[in-house]
Amino acid sequence: MQTNAELARLIERFVVEDGTLETPIPRMKLMRLSHPTDPVHSVHDPALGIIVQGRKRVILADRTLIYDPAHYLVASLDLPISGHVLEASPEVPYLGFKLALDPASLSAIMMEAPVIPAARESTGPALGLSAVTPELLDAVIRMVRLLDTPGDIAVLAPLIEREILYRLLMGEQSAHVRQIALADSRLHQVNRAIGWIRRNYARPFRIETLAAEARMSPSTLHQHFKAVTAMSPLQYQKQIRLQEARTLMLSRGMDAASAGHEVGYDSPSQFSREYRRLFGAPPVQDAERLRAEPGLAMGA
Repeated sequence: MQTNAELARLIERFVVEDGTLETPIPRMKLMRLSHPTDPVHSVHDPALGIIVQGRKRVILADRTLIYDPAHYLVASLDLPISGHVLEASPEVPYLGFKLALDPASLSAIMMEAPVIPAARESTGPALGLSAVTPELLDAVIRMVRLLDTPGDIAVLAPLIEREILYRLLMGEQSAHVRQIALADSRLHQVNRAIGWIRRNYARPFRIETLAAEARMSPSTLHQHFKAVTAMSPLQYQKQIRLQEARTLMLSRGMDAASAGHEVGYDSPSQFSREYRRLFGAPPVQDAERLRAEPGLAMGA
């Protein structure tokens, strides 16, 4: 596809080394990797993702998606996922585009555009793939091109972002994208519970406390939480704890026992066991490996 090749050329020009580029365009990031990776664990915020070149496996609990240039990915909640770049080389690097989804912008478009399909209450997985359309790809290319004319960003980037959001609202994942902006949606209620867990991940909690935060009954919360995240609230908390402990060891140089205690583990052996189950190696060995190869810690 000619437009896809143009987008690849743009990203290769702007991202000259492996890693993630924080661009001057609000909420937009560009990625480049010149080799396949081991699984990378991260929390994927609500965002649109497009692979421009290469291929990737994304895992959410027991749900696996194979992600390539023919498809775009939408995450509609903060989700602890594992991303594994499958195809990349120095000659043909993995290239990616990410745009965080802004609830206020989505809400404004929904109020102004009556042609957008009526909301359907969806409690399916909050991570999905759909076919990239020419219209969506064209808007993404125009947004990336703005990096060549920084003086235009303040005026034109918000207009192109609105177009991208409009394309998503009119697309296959409209139901999930809409619910990011709707305060009374099930997705929004689950997101309140997720926010509480992320703020209080080191604390034990009762499902009744979490349900009150989400304004749902405990049984309804558990049902919808698992439907959209593919895990229970306790499993979600465990993944957040382990990812935070990993960050503490890498960024603050904490030893494994201190990091485990900091995120809420009373038992060092339990922490080490669960850490190894998620990341594939004991805490000390995993931290040493990531320090030796920083690219492995790059977010999905």
